[in-house]
Amino acid sequence: MRFRGREWTGAGVKVAVVDSGVDAMDPRLDRAAVTGWNIELGATGHAMIGPDHGDLNGHGTDVAASLLAIAPDVEILSVRIMDGSLRTTADLMAAGIETAFRNGARVINLSMGTPNMGKALLLRDTIALAREAGAVVLAAAHPRGDRAYPADLPETLGVASHPDCGEGRLFHFHPEHFGVDDWGHLSGKFLAHGHLSRPTMDRLYRGPEIATAHVAGLAACLAEAMPEASPEQLVAALEQRAHWPSPGLGYA
Repeated sequence: MRFRGREWTGAGVKVAVVDSGVDAMDPRLDRAAVTGWNIELGATGHAMIGPDHGDLNGHGTDVAASLLAIAPDVEILSVRIMDGSLRTTADLMAAGIETAFRNGARVINLSMGTPNMGKALLLRDTIALAREAGAVVLAAAHPRGDRAYPADLPETLGVASHPDCGEGRLFHFHPEHFGVDDWGHLSGKFLAHGHLSRPTMDRLYRGPEIATAHVAGLAACLAEAMPEASPEQLVAALEQRAHWPSPGLGYA
């Protein structure tokens, strides 16, 4: 990614992929640095952490590959919280975010969400702690525009997608100018390309989950370029790179 007259690749930046795991042997991740862990909830509701972070579904690997297409030199922290059917809970999301920032993640990617408003406060508190630790948390918006947490929390960088949003294009719906009354779930969110750069034959993941990974890659490159920047400053830099929707550019 080009920024301030230089090319940036995310070198030295840890990015957490909180998902179904990551297959480090996937050819799209060739030479990528991948470490991680898995989290499960015990009978008492406590988080149990294990060393296996391999992918149980393929979703997390597609997310990681999309992220690396933008920021090829980041260090991936694979935090597996989903099973083979992509089932998880808000409690596991919160645990994934917390373990990620406590292990040095500067960017935390959740290509998922929950409609459970009762868990919004838990996620909001955890993301607030992540931001205090210097991490930016990105989450996928609901593909049909329904409420989804944590993407619809103000502390989160929510990302939506549109079939006509071409590769490399980034839009931001600033809430002061694109309010909820007129723009619904897009208010306050980013909108990006939602397709795999190099899709595999058996994976068809697309939409906000892949768009979130693309924006996470941009955030990682900015984190490399601005090593002392706060999460707020990184988000502001992303906003400056993004287009505002207009009749000429679309989404207006």
